[in-house]
Amino acid sequence: MVKMGWQHRVWSGLCLFLLLWAAIPVGAQDKARESIPIGIDAYRAWDQWPNQRIGMRAYMRSTYDRSGGNEGADASHFLYQLADDFNVTLDVEGPGTLMFTRFNHWHGSPWHYVVDGKDYIIQESSTRDPLHPDPNPTFIPAAPFPSPLNETWAKTKGADLIWSPIEFEHGFQMAYSRTHYGTGYYIYDQFVPGTPLSHPIQSWNENVIPSADVLDLLSKSGTDIAPVTDTQQLSGKVNIPETGAVTPVRLKGRGAIRAFTLSIPGDEAAAFENAHLRITWDGRSQPSVDAPIALFFGAGTLYNRDHREYLVKAFPVSIRFADSRIQLSCYFPMPYFKSARIELVGDGKPVDGVQWSLRTLPSNQPANQLSYFHATYRDFPQPTPGEDLVLLDTRNEESSTVWSGSFVGTSFIFSHDAHLRTLEGDPRFFFDDSLTPQAQGTGTEEWGGGGDYWGRGLTITLPFAGHPVGPPMPCSGLVPGANCSATSAPTDTNPDALIESAYRFLLADLMPFGRNAVIHLEHGGTDESTEHYETVTYWYGLPSPSLVQTDELQIGNLADERAHAYSSPDASAPYTITSRYEWGVDTFDGKEIYPAQQDTGRTTKGTSEFRLRLRPDNLGVLLRRKLDYAYPDQRAEVYIADNPKGQWKDAGVWYLAGSNTVVYSNPKQELGATQHIVETSNRRFRDDEFLISRDLTRGKKAIWVRVKFTPANTPLFPGYPVGERAWSEIKYTAYCFVLPRNP
Repeated sequence: MVKMGWQHRVWSGLCLFLLLWAAIPVGAQDKARESIPIGIDAYRAWDQWPNQRIGMRAYMRSTYDRSGGNEGADASHFLYQLADDFNVTLDVEGPGTLMFTRFNHWHGSPWHYVVDGKDYIIQESSTRDPLHPDPNPTFIPAAPFPSPLNETWAKTKGADLIWSPIEFEHGFQMAYSRTHYGTGYYIYDQFVPGTPLSHPIQSWNENVIPSADVLDLLSKSGTDIAPVTDTQQLSGKVNIPETGAVTPVRLKGRGAIRAFTLSIPGDEAAAFENAHLRITWDGRSQPSVDAPIALFFGAGTLYNRDHREYLVKAFPVSIRFADSRIQLSCYFPMPYFKSARIELVGDGKPVDGVQWSLRTLPSNQPANQLSYFHATYRDFPQPTPGEDLVLLDTRNEESSTVWSGSFVGTSFIFSHDAHLRTLEGDPRFFFDDSLTPQAQGTGTEEWGGGGDYWGRGLTITLPFAGHPVGPPMPCSGLVPGANCSATSAPTDTNPDALIESAYRFLLADLMPFGRNAVIHLEHGGTDESTEHYETVTYWYGLPSPSLVQTDELQIGNLADERAHAYSSPDASAPYTITSRYEWGVDTFDGKEIYPAQQDTGRTTKGTSEFRLRLRPDNLGVLLRRKLDYAYPDQRAEVYIADNPKGQWKDAGVWYLAGSNTVVYSNPKQELGATQHIVETSNRRFRDDEFLISRDLTRGKKAIWVRVKFTPANTPLFPGYPVGERAWSEIKYTAYCFVLPRNP
């Protein structure tokens, strides 16, 4: 018998693989290359963080104050109440996946998770006696919500966090049984029908248990989680000058950085923390990473007040103290196609003995399927009163106005003086020209995974959220109502000890964008804080769009209606609306921040039809509608045809729950009776989205759209008048999902 050499065996195996791959239909090959990891798969496929998510949309909803203020600390604003123990905060039609939920402590529990029409009761063990909360709380049922994928308030210092994915095939509804301090925010994904996914969406039930391999992966946060096999490893030692840059790493060719570490002597911490890490990809004119080193690695300072081993023990970054040295590690996958240059830039003090190491993997994935890693730093020494901080606006980044990619997190200093009141500020994120925040939160520490200021300033470090540095306030306590003040002076007055910072990383709950991302954060509950903020925003971006606008129909403009063959026999006459979007406070100290604007639209209780231009190479369509949100629970069936006399094909249901009128219930007592307080904001303008299947749009230069109003006549609460229902149309905009160009 003749033995084959290893080269022959490898070549034979490669040939067999290629023959088998060629035998697979082209569509199946495309799916293998392009499928989006969803649900629990998104954790184990963390190496695909840089991949384009074409056809995926992420939304973040919450109990925020619709007036732009901070009523009840952005708690207890409900879309509607079906009963006193069924107060709805989220209502979605169509298939999707709930990727993250954050509650303040046990408030609201028992929670109703209505998955495809079946009501599942999710509780936290403190629910049994909330006046005497369980000091070791657990979720009930426990099996679907294990640690470290899910954590209760004892671990997070104030919040119940659920990262276990909840998949739904037809729709999802969330409701609170109790309403005292009923605050929360929720991130969910939906997809263009026909988009290749890592597995079919399947209706969740209590028997869906997160995979052990994912729990094991997350439990390794803070350790070296990056691959070792087939990698190239480099290392060295440099001194950082007082000013100017040193370049320890220059890479040529094509690959991806999978692990990058810096190590310094412990006594160099103060000099090192504000030096900048700068990374430039493929010889671009500007660096994509340019941030203070400590903040980039998840902490506002390297001052280790309580001598912990880990200052930061997050999934993608960590800061570890051991053997009189400090090791800072980063595991964000960072692809490059021609070159990479890493620089360390001095900040006024020299730093000696900086050891560095990195590992790279070869890559042959098409460049237009990936995105460059970015860490964008902003310094806000004096925030503008009444206006949000703009942490990122990709329309002005690296000489490009258009970017496609994903928003994956923030690391931020929110005070240099140990003040916590600034934490009332809400995150607001805008994607792809939307003037309504597609992500609206309830506060800054909620975004950072805590509650009630992390139990009055206690530190935590979790895989995806944390408050790693900052002094606790005197008499710190986890339970709300503890006899403490968030403005009490801390006992540790070391200047570095007064720095307060937090981080939030998005992996399975990342937020894709196809044209642009604008990341806002309130500074204080009404943008009133004067604290000094510093922020790093993490994102993946390619300077080419994956979402292009192809048409726009302005309703009420007769010429535009004729050009799009708009027909709506039962529509109202055009009417003028003077209102606002939800952009924060209208006025601050008597100064108008966001003046009202005018627009024209119609309403219908029948059917509207119109034509929209597309790109034939589209991978599905995002149809955006500007509407008058004064009309509640707008719902319509959508149909698509090639021409007005052709066959109309069902495209799904377009549903937007709620309106600019909410029911507010926030009784003072923990077990107080549900209230029915009706509140109407002055924000009637809203942008909403509908995703049209690839099968109905691909290869077409134009489509006809039919929207048939199908009212949802749910009262605001039982006994409240249903009121007028109608479908509002102000503007329709068509965007085509497309493959980006190679960079």
